[in-house]
Amino acid sequence: MAGHISFRESIRWLPDEPSEPTSTIVLTSPQRRFVDLRVLKGYKEGSAAATLEELDWGIAGTSSSSVLEDGTRHGRWEHWVDSRFADAEAATDEGDEFPAGENLTLEKWHMVNPATGKDTEYEELWRSIEPERGCVVMQVEGEEGVRGRVLLLGRYCQGILRVGERVGVQRWVRSDAGQWERTVWMGGMEMPCETVVKGEWKEGDTVEVEGRKWTVVEVA
Repeated sequence: MAGHISFRESIRWLPDEPSEPTSTIVLTSPQRRFVDLRVLKGYKEGSAAATLEELDWGIAGTSSSSVLEDGTRHGRWEHWVDSRFADAEAATDEGDEFPAGENLTLEKWHMVNPATGKDTEYEELWRSIEPERGCVVMQVEGEEGVRGRVLLLGRYCQGILRVGERVGVQRWVRSDAGQWERTVWMGGMEMPCETVVKGEWKEGDTVEVEGRKWTVVEVA
């Protein structure tokens, strides 16, 4: 696997019609580490928000897939950091995946609909592309519930950091002119996104941000 970038085109909570209330981007590394940020469309790009009111969901973890007896591909996403739940592992999700056109995948399963609090069948339409450049993954883990990951893939870099009950997220995007811009910053927490996009890295390298040591765990 070379890694891929996925954009959610729509979500449908059955029997409702499909819609897309967020800007959702999932970066997945060759070793299947991912950072998934879902930002409500009302968020003003580039602004700094102290709270997470306009974050629908932020997740980092590891993905896997298998083929069922009937030929259906089944995906599973193990959560390691989760903006909604301090116990990230308990929020792991899964779904069946079906081809839906060129670079498109339809995911079907069920989970709790945040709007109703009820377990509901859903359908998500995803569009995926292969990155044109390499990948760097940095992580931090420590006492007091500290877990964080920054993932650079192609022209996107996303990060999520949880410290106890506090959560911060960032998204950076490289313009056609080659300039990196921070388009999402919520939670008021610093992480090494800008450092990652401007440096050359190898596994085992470290960088300190606000007294926390982040380590490069994957380079591709």
